Amino acid sequence: MMMTIGRQGGRLAAAAAGKRLFTTCGVSNGVHPLLMQFSAGPARKVTASWIRAPAIGLRRNESTLALGERGHQPETREEKAVGSAGAGGEDKGVVSYWGVPPSKVTKEDGTEWKWNCFRPWDAYKADMSIDLKKHHAPSTFLDRMAFWTVKALRFPTDIFFQRRYGCRAMMLETVAAVPGMVGGMLLHCKSLRRFEHSGGWIKALLEEAENERMHLMTFMEVSQPRWYERALVFAVQGVFFNAYFLGYLVSPKFAHRMVGYLEEEAIHSYTEFLKEIDNGNIENVPAPSIAIDYWRLPPGSTLRDVVLVVRADEAHHRDVNHFASDIHYQGHELRAAPAPIGYH
Repeated sequence: MMMTIGRQGGRLAAAAAGKRLFTTCGVSNGVHPLLMQFSAGPARKVTASWIRAPAIGLRRNESTLALGERGHQPETREEKAVGSAGAGGEDKGVVSYWGVPPSKVTKEDGTEWKWNCFRPWDAYKADMSIDLKKHHAPSTFLDRMAFWTVKALRFPTDIFFQRRYGCRAMMLETVAAVPGMVGGMLLHCKSLRRFEHSGGWIKALLEEAENERMHLMTFMEVSQPRWYERALVFAVQGVFFNAYFLGYLVSPKFAHRMVGYLEEEAIHSYTEFLKEIDNGNIENVPAPSIAIDYWRLPPGSTLRDVVLVVRADEAHHRDVNHFASDIHYQGHELRAAPAPIGYH
């Protein structure tokens, strides 16, 4: 009789556990509910517990699904509840969040949007009417220090790249995308510490960093870096990031002024880039498709059109950083003046 009850209880326990591997443990003082319902007499006090064994030898494609396929597949046993924490057993514990489906995005003409690094609402038309010749005349010690620091940084760049403006632009953008990220990060932490708004400057500086990164993604399509140029990026970015981070902590007005002068040099470099294209020394190849979608350029645009819009972006970053430095020079914090969000 007791053997029959034990076999029936074991089958029920195995059905409840599904295809899991389990072991049974020893006798304790509690009465197992699966055995109680079959007990005709005094029930033996037995408790069985199951230990989940790890899956061995499974490849990734055997345990996870590709992106976008999760919604078309039946729920697997691993995704079912492994323990209900809420009332009614409605809360589920899952073993993986792999396979969150991306949103479907299309262009205005109905074709599929193929870029994951930015979306159509991030694209824009560059303001080509901006004054490219503006220059902030250094008037204080910090201004002159920032100005000559940038001039000193340009000297080795001219020697290394010479007239290879495609590689030069790519190297420049790996550095130019750092200040906005560092400034936005430090302002973000400051806003959290002080429980105060940033005036939109966090978003403005992060927008600048993202815009500079998109410049890099564009020129990657035009000029592939060599191995030693990639190594140089590692070294320069490591030094510049930490130096700018410390400089921003010590004096934000100096840091923003230096970036303003750095953007002035970028305008000069892209102007020389355009001259080389116009003189025929650099082939005016078709514009990369990522550039056409990001700046909303017309079909048939060329490398020259890309350089023009990138140069306009750099002029806007010049104004933003000189403006930020002026706010600090007047004894205010950045949040005292509204940030030029979306000012490309």
